[in-house]
Amino acid sequence: MDKNRLEAFSDGVLAIIITIMVLELKVPHGKDWAAIEPLLPVFLSYVLSFLYLGIYWNNHHHLLKACRQVNGAILWANLHLLFWLSLFPFATGWMGESHFAPLPCALYGTVLLLAAIAYYILQSLIVAEAGGSQSSLAIAIGKDWKGKLSPALYFLGIIVSFFAPPAASAIYVAVALMWLIPDRRLARVIQASKDRPQ
Repeated sequence: MDKNRLEAFSDGVLAIIITIMVLELKVPHGKDWAAIEPLLPVFLSYVLSFLYLGIYWNNHHHLLKACRQVNGAILWANLHLLFWLSLFPFATGWMGESHFAPLPCALYGTVLLLAAIAYYILQSLIVAEAGGSQSSLAIAIGKDWKGKLSPALYFLGIIVSFFAPPAASAIYVAVALMWLIPDRRLARVIQASKDRPQ
């Protein structure tokens, strides 16, 4: 099955998710900085979620470029990932509107955790399709310490949310910043496959 349709569909869904999130940002009614202050938590939660969606979009793009073709299991795994990503506007809005209250912070972390698990499942299926643990894709992904550390930190953030929501938010920010460091492994696999004679 052609992977281009899957990639285009996923790109469209992510664009809609970002659009929904930005539409939740309300215009302040005042004319000074005091009018913006109450909206700051909503804006900060939007920035964090936008960052996460950008990271997922980037990694998803590279993962699919390294994939030769998709099958039914990959299609369902991709939908599973998109389901959790589609909950970002709700979790983001609630966390921002509640000014990072404990339960909304924990829910946000739960959505992050479940999206990370869904991405891992998708990645595992694509690696299996590419030839398993001995494939160049599996070797490029390697031990994937960021992929293993992230869910543990999300889980920690969920627990910490009930005692210290600012600390939980700091954990979520730290994970996002960790993923901002460019990872060239998949890019090298993609380039190698392009350079290989047909």
